[in-house]
Amino acid sequence: MHIAIITAGGAGMFCGSCIHDNTWARALREAGVEVSLIPLYTPIRVDEEDQTSSPVFFGGINTYLRDRFAWWNRLPGFLTRWLDSPAVIRLATRRAVSTDASELGAMTVSMVEGEHGPHRRAGEELAGFIAQLKPDVVCFSNALLAGALRTIKQRWFGPVYCILQGDDIFLDGLVSPYRDAALQLLSEKGAEFDGFITHSDYYRDYMAQYLKLPIEKFRQLPLAIDCAPHDGQPKSKSGDPPTIGYFARVCPEKGLDRLVQAVLLLRERMPGVRLRAGGYLGRQHQKYFQEVTRLAAPLGQDFEYIGSPASKEEKIAFMKSLDVFSVPTVYREPKGIYVLEAWANGLPVVLPGHGAFPQLVESTKGGLLVNPDSTAELADALERLLQDSSLRMTLAQNGYSGVRAQHGMENLSRRTLELFDKNLD
Repeated sequence: MHIAIITAGGAGMFCGSCIHDNTWARALREAGVEVSLIPLYTPIRVDEEDQTSSPVFFGGINTYLRDRFAWWNRLPGFLTRWLDSPAVIRLATRRAVSTDASELGAMTVSMVEGEHGPHRRAGEELAGFIAQLKPDVVCFSNALLAGALRTIKQRWFGPVYCILQGDDIFLDGLVSPYRDAALQLLSEKGAEFDGFITHSDYYRDYMAQYLKLPIEKFRQLPLAIDCAPHDGQPKSKSGDPPTIGYFARVCPEKGLDRLVQAVLLLRERMPGVRLRAGGYLGRQHQKYFQEVTRLAAPLGQDFEYIGSPASKEEKIAFMKSLDVFSVPTVYREPKGIYVLEAWANGLPVVLPGHGAFPQLVESTKGGLLVNPDSTAELADALERLLQDSSLRMTLAQNGYSGVRAQHGMENLSRRTLELFDKNLD
């Protein structure tokens, strides 16, 4: 079997979706499957071996210029294709290319318009490449890539799936009238996919309603990571001082400010507790982070932000410095790769009881769920784990073994082959 996965690069940042797509490609290759991982917009940035195996299509620089200048599409390809070079795109993204949905409304609509918009030629280039590859299955890594779907189906006649893993976050950030226009186009084009893949029941139900898609076309694959490099272990004793950790993008929807508030409450009962945080901070969220640091001022040196680690080894070392892990998201998380990484390093988790988290925690029994709107309940749960070493160890061991059994690469590749074998018969 040959599977082509079309993944969208994150403009130089670590992106959970392309990290998972990269892990998925490697898991399938290790299972003996031929995989083509095709990057769109920008090269992907991952903390493991890059599995991409093709040029960048819909290169971000050319996409921007096509959208701004109608005459750009009339230039011959040899004058523009060099701008899709990974080296050129990486140089450009060092200067903070925006991924802020509020700034990208018009371009989003023109991308989804596909063959009727300014990106028709780019869609034809991708379709021609797919036709030459002749895969058995094509998977788009998000619905926003659907503009190329019709053109691909005119050149290649196999099944095309769409993986939904956070599309609503970007779409809800679009300003009017672009959000409504994009949703209408995606609902229309979504009907042409052969199926949709999510990582949770919650997101299946939500996106079926959000994009007005038939729920019978949805399938589910487990969220997964490569557990082998994660060598943290469950701890029988908490550290000195006890340390709560956060690792995710630093943005309002991930809830670092809520965790700071909970730790401030907890410090009234456990004065020595500290908070360590890490994750990517984009320029559009600098003001939010300034608000977080002002909120955390009473913690003094017991609040530390380490930034975005450059390597997996640094991220694992960070995880190993923690006793309890929490990302109290404001929005309903569709994935939660950071939860798997915490479990893989022997950490119990405290999470809000919404989105994909209830199903994720149920899969390993590795954490506690709290009321998403209560920082007091979050503080109580954190205190309970730090004070009750038996409970903390039980949840840590459950997560440590459960993530390897339920969310390892082998399970992901097996479930993928079961899905596609069944639907290709």
